[in-house]
Amino acid sequence: MSFPTERPAVWFVTGTSRGLGLELVKQLLERGDRVAATTRSSDRLLAALGDGVDTANLLPLTVDLRDQAAVEQAVRETTERFGGLDAVVNNAGYGFLAAVEETSDREVRDMLDVQVVGVWNVLRAALPILREQRGGHIVNVSSILGLTAVPGWGLYCAGKFALEGMSEALAAEVADFGIKVTIVEPGYFRTQFLTEDSIALPAETTPHYPAIRQMVLDHLKLQGSQLGDPVKGAAAIIDQVRAGKGPLRQLLGSDAHSYATAKVEALRANLDATALTAPATDFPAAL
Repeated sequence: MSFPTERPAVWFVTGTSRGLGLELVKQLLERGDRVAATTRSSDRLLAALGDGVDTANLLPLTVDLRDQAAVEQAVRETTERFGGLDAVVNNAGYGFLAAVEETSDREVRDMLDVQVVGVWNVLRAALPILREQRGGHIVNVSSILGLTAVPGWGLYCAGKFALEGMSEALAAEVADFGIKVTIVEPGYFRTQFLTEDSIALPAETTPHYPAIRQMVLDHLKLQGSQLGDPVKGAAAIIDQVRAGKGPLRQLLGSDAHSYATAKVEALRANLDATALTAPATDFPAAL
C-alpha cells in the first residue's frame, strides 16, 4: 500500500508540544492531514499551536508513553476518530547531560522508559493495524548521537543507540508487509531542546569532570544559534514519508552528516586495525 494521495493521511505523532514534533503537527494540519498528537500536556500543545492553526483535524492526546494500556487506548481513539492509520512518528524524548559516573539508576530508567520502552509500546499498538492493511510508515526520531557518542551524553546516546538497533531489526521484519521504516538522525536544531527547562541534568555531580561542566554551559549558550531549521527538518520528514522511499537513515543537517562521516572513518580504521587479529579466535577450518 503506497502512501495515500487521494485522501488526507492519518498520522500518530508523539512528543508534540515543542521542537520538531510541534512543527510536524503544524505542517501536517496545514496540509489538511489528520493528526493524533500525544504529549504530556494537551493544554501546552494547544497553547503552542496558537490561534493561527486550524485544529479541526487534530486529536490531542495526553498520554504517558510508559503506560502500555494508555498507548493502546490512544491508538484506538485515533483509528476510531479518523478511520485508519498511515504513519507513526516516534518523536518523544529529552536530552540529558552528565558523566556516566554521575548518572543515577532512576535517571537511567526514566530516560530508557521514554526513549526505548515508550517507542516499543507505540509500535506494539500500531503494528497490528499497519500489518493487517499491508502498508504504512514508521518514523523513529533518533539523533546523530544514535550513531556516534560524545562525552557527557552517555545516557542520551544509550537510549538512541538502542532505538537505532531496534529500528534496523524492525525495518527488516516489516518490509514484507509493505511497511516502511525511517530512522531520522538530526544534528543540532534551533528548538527548545537545549533550554534549561527542557534539558535534564543529574541530581548530583562530582568535581572530577570539569570538562563536562563546561560542556553543559557551552550547550546552554548554544541555544538560539543551532544550525538546523526545524521548519525545514519537519518538511523533510514529511516529504520522505509521502514519497514512501529513501534510505533507512535520514540525516538532517550538515553537522549530522559530518559527525556520521567521522564515525564511519573511525570504524573503518578500527576494522583495518583488527583485520588480521579478528580471525585468530575462530575454530580451525575443517580439513
